[in-house]
Amino acid sequence: MQVVRYKLIALTLLLFLLTVPAASPQQGKPNGKHEKAKNVWSYDGGVFFETDGSLPNSVCFRIEGRMSSGDFFNGLKRIDTDQATIFQRGTQTVTKFPDSVTVSLSIHDQPCPDGLRQVGTHPYLTQKMIDNLRLGIYWKHGVDLHAAKGVKEVGPRVDRVPPYATSLAADLPARYEWSYRFVVPSAGVSLMDSLAFVFSTPDGRIAARVAARL
Repeated sequence: MQVVRYKLIALTLLLFLLTVPAASPQQGKPNGKHEKAKNVWSYDGGVFFETDGSLPNSVCFRIEGRMSSGDFFNGLKRIDTDQATIFQRGTQTVTKFPDSVTVSLSIHDQPCPDGLRQVGTHPYLTQKMIDNLRLGIYWKHGVDLHAAKGVKEVGPRVDRVPPYATSLAADLPARYEWSYRFVVPSAGVSLMDSLAFVFSTPDGRIAARVAARL
């Protein structure tokens, strides 16, 4: 009888434990406060971007750029979690761009990839080719493009690129780098949007496209 009594007590205790809900470690914690960051991106110094482009005459080129705005991007971080993406500077949440951003672009030619390389002498980018390019600047939200309004170009510049073999400089074609600066109004634009640049030829062919994306 003593053994049966112990068995009944043990069974009663087991049934009691099964009917009491276990305490969750998340109970009492506000939603979102303890989400783990999957990726963290820092934008000290601005937003950098680059891409390669090509023209129908087999000239290939590289575009490099930076989007900045005073010290706005210093200390700014993008934090991606399973639930959302947020931008923070310290403990402050930031959702919008400043009133304007400045974009610096440089363009210089480079050898084409193997699949696009022309047989024979490598052609170089010239001022006339640059002048023929058309540049469209857009704010991109998802898949929607909206032309950026009020864009101002500031101080374009052309610099000759010195050849690696200085002793052969007189026998080599002159190469150049084109630099541009644009001030783009951005008041009220969400940081989730990106600033897109589309370079096209006079016949509408896209030569290059790239975006400054946070």
